[in-house]
Amino acid sequence: MRRTAVVAFVLTGLCVVSPASAQEPGRFVQGFGGLRLGSVASTDTAVGGIVAGALTPNIQVVGEAGRISNVLPSTVDTLLTFSPIGVGLSSWYGQGGVRFTIATSGIRPYAETSAGFARLQTEVTGLGTGNLSVLTNAALRFLDRTYPIATVGGGATFQTGRFVADLGYRYRRIFSNDWTTLLSLSRPLNVNEVRVGVGVRF
Repeated sequence: MRRTAVVAFVLTGLCVVSPASAQEPGRFVQGFGGLRLGSVASTDTAVGGIVAGALTPNIQVVGEAGRISNVLPSTVDTLLTFSPIGVGLSSWYGQGGVRFTIATSGIRPYAETSAGFARLQTEVTGLGTGNLSVLTNAALRFLDRTYPIATVGGGATFQTGRFVADLGYRYRRIFSNDWTTLLSLSRPLNVNEVRVGVGVRF
């Protein structure tokens, strides 16, 4: 009788816990592509990857790395379109942060904040395909600098089984303080980005 009661108790517990754990976000890896908002002169993109692990059912630790094709202010980018020589300021970055989710269904809205470092790289175009273009961009590598980056955003994840999709928004700020300030006409390096990601839970 006692053994039967124990078995019944365990089975009841599994029936209650299993659906909840299946709905929790757990750990996942994800690749994403993003499009910058407010950029009229060009189509600026972002690509990267995310890895996340759950602290609680509603709190996750998130690590992200990727590349933003252009972080110059949109007004500066527009002005440069009238120049025969193009100038771009791209960024490789890595950051970590925390994601707060709500609900326990397959659709989970979230808010996220993170910080890290961004490596800015300047590139000049319009110099042709000869040695001048190669030498100029090689020399610009000596001006590459690393700065702090902070990001806030939100969105929603959609999950079924091991598959995870993400539709979200990010606001990024790169805290530069030297010659890039002159290049951006003293405007802050802010990026507004919408993104779509796909990945798997494990």
